[in-house]
Amino acid sequence: MRVLLASLIVTLALAVLCCGEKGIKIKKEVANSFVKRQKRSSLYEWYYEYYKSPMEQMHERCENYPPCDYLSDQIGFSMAYNRFFGRY
Repeated sequence: MRVLLASLIVTLALAVLCCGEKGIKIKKEVANSFVKRQKRSSLYEWYYEYYKSPMEQMHERCENYPPCDYLSDQIGFSMAYNRFFGRY
């Protein structure tokens, strides 16, 4: 624990000395070169990013209700969902 704390203090001290008052300056082009947003390649991917399937909605409904979530770990999703929310 002491070694970890000592190394953390040394790292913070070096960061303060290196950065100082100026801070770290990176050109916009350089920053964008390694932090690129993944673009959607098709309408299909865009649609399924925003709209979930009915089965996914049922899984989320069961996960958000703690007794159903617990029971689904024990006996399976379909039986737990049927017990708490009826037939799917």
